[in-house]
Amino acid sequence: MALDQFSDVVQRCQALPPDSYTTEDHDIFLTAGRSCIEEGNGAQVLSIVLDDTNQDMVRCMGWNLLPPLVQVLLKKEDKNLSHCVAIFNHLLETCSPKELLIGLLEQLEQEEPVLIAESLHLLLKPLQKVLLHLGSRKASSLGMALSSALEQVSKLPVPRTKEQEEDDIFLLGRCCSDLTAFVKPFVQEAKRELCMGDCKLSESLKTSAKLDQEELRTELLKFCMSALSRPLLEVQLDDPDTAASSPLRDFAQEILNILNTIGESTPSLVYQPLSKRKKAAGFLEEEVRYPEESLASLAHLVFVHHLAADTFPCVFNPVFCLRCNMDHVSLLLSSEEFRIEKGLELYEKSLMRVEHNSLPSELLEIKTFLTVPQNLTKVMTICPRHDLRCKGLKVFQLSIDKFNLEAKYNFFRFMLKMSNHSGVEGYIIKSIRSQIDVALRPGNSNIWFEGFRLLPLLRLVFTLPDGPETDLLQYLDRLMEALNLLRYLVIRDKMAENKTGIWTELCKIEDVFMKPLRVGINMSRAHYERELSTATEKSKKNVKETSVISVSVGDEKLPNMTSESQIQALHSALHTFDMMESVLVRIEELTEVKSTF
Repeated sequence: MALDQFSDVVQRCQALPPDSYTTEDHDIFLTAGRSCIEEGNGAQVLSIVLDDTNQDMVRCMGWNLLPPLVQVLLKKEDKNLSHCVAIFNHLLETCSPKELLIGLLEQLEQEEPVLIAESLHLLLKPLQKVLLHLGSRKASSLGMALSSALEQVSKLPVPRTKEQEEDDIFLLGRCCSDLTAFVKPFVQEAKRELCMGDCKLSESLKTSAKLDQEELRTELLKFCMSALSRPLLEVQLDDPDTAASSPLRDFAQEILNILNTIGESTPSLVYQPLSKRKKAAGFLEEEVRYPEESLASLAHLVFVHHLAADTFPCVFNPVFCLRCNMDHVSLLLSSEEFRIEKGLELYEKSLMRVEHNSLPSELLEIKTFLTVPQNLTKVMTICPRHDLRCKGLKVFQLSIDKFNLEAKYNFFRFMLKMSNHSGVEGYIIKSIRSQIDVALRPGNSNIWFEGFRLLPLLRLVFTLPDGPETDLLQYLDRLMEALNLLRYLVIRDKMAENKTGIWTELCKIEDVFMKPLRVGINMSRAHYERELSTATEKSKKNVKETSVISVSVGDEKLPNMTSESQIQALHSALHTFDMMESVLVRIEELTEVKSTF
């Protein structure tokens, strides 16, 4: 039935000029032709398509047969495959390139990973052939094809292990290799046009050629920027020393090569902040032309994986490199986990090239030198991955090591005011103690961690956020480090020398810190002792109730617990108060003894 319908419409259209085909003719040709191919009548359709008398009709309507043909080619059915391949190839040679382009792009749309990979593998070469037939004004069509292909690639799962990449179980590596082969002739064309830019041509031809060249470069730039974001920002490339071959690494290298070929300087892309970038003529706004996350991905490829490293001048100062990478680091650290990992790597690599104790305090006037530590704080405290929290702390300490003394001092002040996390503040206080200890050693005197300059920093340390009513368990890390620092100071700094100014400040510290802390300890102990007594009584009576104990960590109540667990938690809290008080008592004893001399 379908074959008869197809033959009828072909015979009817043979005697008609192409511009007189009706909508009904198109519809019958499409539905009947599709049914013939689906029913396995590929041989008959092929003979009709190849018939010389039908070429005008094929040229006009043949592209409508692409959907059923592609389905057969994807399924690779032996019975009808050879005929469908022949029909497909003939359509590529005969039909209008613009109509073929639309038809092929529609067939790229898939949802299942295997079908996505197979469709790209099958259709990218035909798409390339069609685009090359479009001549010089192909840029917008190329842009559509590249955008559609990358959109499909972005649907593929990303390998998370070396084994997954080597086995290419998600076929992402093969798709990237296919994309590289697809775009190659267009990159070569852009290169040729750049080289021919100085040739002697008429003004009108020069203007037209320049426009075509700029359009082609723009579409290739958009492709590179998109690829840098997805998939390259999402994948973790293998070390070339441990992986014999890596399609994803090769793809990344090819993207950087394309950028260089079309005249985009890799150092300029990495180092020039978006706000200061020179306005470029073209068809895109700056933030679209150079997306921030794409530039961050580029910086990671260059500094962590050393791709395109040979394009970078050796004269670039490590501090300058760090400054320029801070925007990229800040962006990556405020993103998803896989980007956080790349942000940590980029920050670490950028810091490692800088000498210890060399970064000046003026850098803290640059916004990113303050936002990055804040982002690092979030990584260290709330990131679900333990390895990233540990890496975050390592990089955080490395950044402290790179500051000079004045910068360390100002950085500590900033973090004590802005971190809002007891553990981080405790770490900062411990770092302050280390700097003071170095300053008090013979021959190491400095003006930042002793004397009158130190006192404003100490005042930030020796304070209770909410006075006597401060939640001592929530601020435990901070308070214990503050107490340990105070005990260290009264032991280490002799009263007669008073190098740190602690003895001058001690009365104020007692009023604003020690006395309120003692009151807070007593209040908290009394509260927890009452709760312990209540919990113990309930336990003795074997009353099965949910927890109603007002115990909290941060601003969150502890979850419901068994009576035994409640009692253990209360004992632990009381032990914490005892530990805090023992250090406080020791400080009071030391100050009383020294003040009597």
